[in-house]
Amino acid sequence: MDYRNLHVYQKAFALAMAIFHITKRFPKEELFGLTGQIRRSSRAVCSNFAEGYRKRQYQPHFLSKLSDCDMENTETQVWLDFSRACEYITEEEHKNLFEKSLDVGSGLNYMMNNPEKFLPKSLKQAKK
Repeated sequence: MDYRNLHVYQKAFALAMAIFHITKRFPKEELFGLTGQIRRSSRAVCSNFAEGYRKRQYQPHFLSKLSDCDMENTETQVWLDFSRACEYITEEEHKNLFEKSLDVGSGLNYMMNNPEKFLPKSLKQAKK
C-alpha cells in the first residue's frame, strides 16, 4: 500500500492545504514568521510520514518518524492558537482546523501504538 492511500496522510495533507489557503490572508509582515512557521510544521507532518512509512521495516525508525509527525502536528496547533490570538483567523476557523489536527494526532497515535499493522507484507508473512 502507498502511504498516500492511508487516511492519516490524507487528513494531514488536507489540513496542510487548508492552512496554506487560509494563511494567504495573513499580513505580509507575518510571511517569514507565523505564516512560514505554520505552513512548515503542517507540511512536515506529511513529509515525515512519507519518510517513516517507506522505512517501516525498521520499526524503531518508523516509530521515530511517527513521533516527529506528532511533534510537528502539535507545533501546528500552537501556531493555530497564535493565529487566533492575533485575530488572523476566526474562532470557527480555529476550531475547525484544530479539530482536524486532533484527528491527525489520533491517527498517528494509533499507528504508534500498533506499528505491526503497518509492516510491509513481506515482514508480516515472515513473522507468521
